[in-house]
Amino acid sequence: MARPSAREQILDAYQDVLLDSGPGGVTLDAVAARAEVSKGGLLYHFGSKDALLDGLLDRLDRLSATDIEAARVAPEGLVRYYLTTSVTDASMDNPAHKASVAALRMLGSEQRVAKAMADVTRKWEQALRDEVDDPLTAEILALIGDGLYLRATMGERAAPLLDDPAALFRRIGLAENT
Repeated sequence: MARPSAREQILDAYQDVLLDSGPGGVTLDAVAARAEVSKGGLLYHFGSKDALLDGLLDRLDRLSATDIEAARVAPEGLVRYYLTTSVTDASMDNPAHKASVAALRMLGSEQRVAKAMADVTRKWEQALRDEVDDPLTAEILALIGDGLYLRATMGERAAPLLDDPAALFRRIGLAENT
């Protein structure tokens, strides 16, 4: 596997610092040390902490778009993909989820994070509306996914809802293979 570019290594390090220490732990020195680059190397790619956040939000947008496209072609269907990845994101196996959780650490202190998260949410809602005929059912699915995601990011197991996906789908009026 190819080694990520220095820019991607720095963004990985920034995400990790946010996830491990929160916004208070983010310094240029801490990010450079985590990325194993000099502070000058970091500043070459990102001239400030604001530029790091911009890079993370750009990454979030790009990875979310890729994740939505993967959901559209997933063998299990977009809805099941959306709901199951909403539960499994706490493991950080999904790069889009990891970027999302890192960005959420900045929510409240940076208005552009709220806008970026709202944009991602709208894109997922549109994908669900494209997949499900009834707009209200699509909205309910989006809200279920949001709740599962929130619980997963807090470390709670919300998976019982998906232990029997067929029952969930019957309850909200969807075919099991949706």
